[in-house]
Amino acid sequence: MTKSKAFIQPLDRIAIALMLLLSVLIGLIILQGDVVTARVREFTWQNQQIGAEDNSFTLTFSRPMEVKSVEENLKIEPPLAGKFSWAGRRMVYTLVTPAPYGTNYKVQLQGAKDKFAEQEGKNRVIEPFVGSFRTRDRVILYIGTDQEEQGRLVLYNLTQEQKRVLTPKDLIVMDFESFPDGEKILFSAHTTKNQDLLSAQLYTVTTGVSGKSGQEAEPGGKVDLTLDSKDYQNLKFDLSPDGQTIVIQRGNKTNPGDFGLWFMPATSDGSKEKPIPKRLQSQPGGDFMITPDSKAVAVAQGQGAAILPLQGDANKPLDFLPQFGLVQAFSKDGSQAAMVKFNTDYTRDLFLVTNQGVQKQLLKTTGSILSCQFDIASPTLYCLLTQLVSKEQYIEQPYVVAIDLKTGQQKPLLVLPPAQRNVQMSLSADGLGLLFDQVVPQTNPTSSPTNTLKTDDGDTIATSSLWLMPLLPIADAATVEIRPEQLPLTGFHPRWLP
Repeated sequence: MTKSKAFIQPLDRIAIALMLLLSVLIGLIILQGDVVTARVREFTWQNQQIGAEDNSFTLTFSRPMEVKSVEENLKIEPPLAGKFSWAGRRMVYTLVTPAPYGTNYKVQLQGAKDKFAEQEGKNRVIEPFVGSFRTRDRVILYIGTDQEEQGRLVLYNLTQEQKRVLTPKDLIVMDFESFPDGEKILFSAHTTKNQDLLSAQLYTVTTGVSGKSGQEAEPGGKVDLTLDSKDYQNLKFDLSPDGQTIVIQRGNKTNPGDFGLWFMPATSDGSKEKPIPKRLQSQPGGDFMITPDSKAVAVAQGQGAAILPLQGDANKPLDFLPQFGLVQAFSKDGSQAAMVKFNTDYTRDLFLVTNQGVQKQLLKTTGSILSCQFDIASPTLYCLLTQLVSKEQYIEQPYVVAIDLKTGQQKPLLVLPPAQRNVQMSLSADGLGLLFDQVVPQTNPTSSPTNTLKTDDGDTIATSSLWLMPLLPIADAATVEIRPEQLPLTGFHPRWLP
């Protein structure tokens, strides 16, 4: 017969004591109600660098929030106009216009209420939150004209006032385009030893600028050959908006009839072999531009403008617009295009063409429509035009105009001297600045045989100045006079980095 133990083991006593203690604590919590303070769990732009393509941030809360109190107490410094939207505990703030570049921002939230606090008759507010982010620096690129920078690609950081020459002395840059992240530039150039402009090859060069937050940029000035000119002349090129495809207009050196568009990957697939260009199977054309979705190319073909697929049979256009001879620009989402109509009386019309079939005439000019750019920050189209001021000598005067696409209102921004027909312009990604150059042709080109810089008209460039014009909405520009500012730089063909 066994004797039962009349006492509890020490380990059991500890376990029972812990259970009693936990029960008491749980009971106290239940009696007091939910006292967990609401807080911001995640801010998607915290310590991030953003660009014009970044148009919204998200705040995720630890508890359901009283919507109105959050929206009334959210502060952004400097202010950024935007719209709120909610999905449970997630709040999305979508910017009305891109955040201005070269700016540090602070996001604060305090005083916002818990959703259930008012129902319980309590005044529980969120734990104060402070976040920060910044926009990319304001950076421009241009081709230098002074002795040390002549023909070289130059990067200038307007925010930090720093200049960097990207390409070597033995390359004369003719044209360039930035990749979407701004970390590399695709450019065409010929060597100083070979002065033949038709010998241009395609290269890439690193900028030393990081397009992504938290990633160190590759050192600037690293040049790589992308496409040689051994068998074909590389005449013009365009880089797709996604940075994945290059379209090149090429001509066979031994067969002048062999002329057309080619396309190739902009980056290698990781192998050591260079990407190989492929011919676009279509009829020869003139000026061209890759569409915003990066899947097709718009090309002047015959008596109209054709939209050709980059994959598949390009002899079957996706669309053909016989009344227009040239596409000047696409809106970023591809829903609109600025197109040029050439008239029999030698005038030119600029039309706004939408993917809904709308064709709206914007203006007529006796001169030329040199370039246009859509502003992603507002329904505005900026155009560089010329008007004929002398029919006998055919002298054209360039000017810049802003067109309100909703009302059709035109606002001339700048009138340049007739001698400045070779001016080029570039609209900043945030829509707040317009770059343009003023080229001075050489009066006696034979006096400087080493100068190989040419305008599009073939004139030798002596020097060129760069100008920056601040931009305002058309309604504000009507009452405020804005004047361009000359930059302390000498160069031409200016472009903003994305």
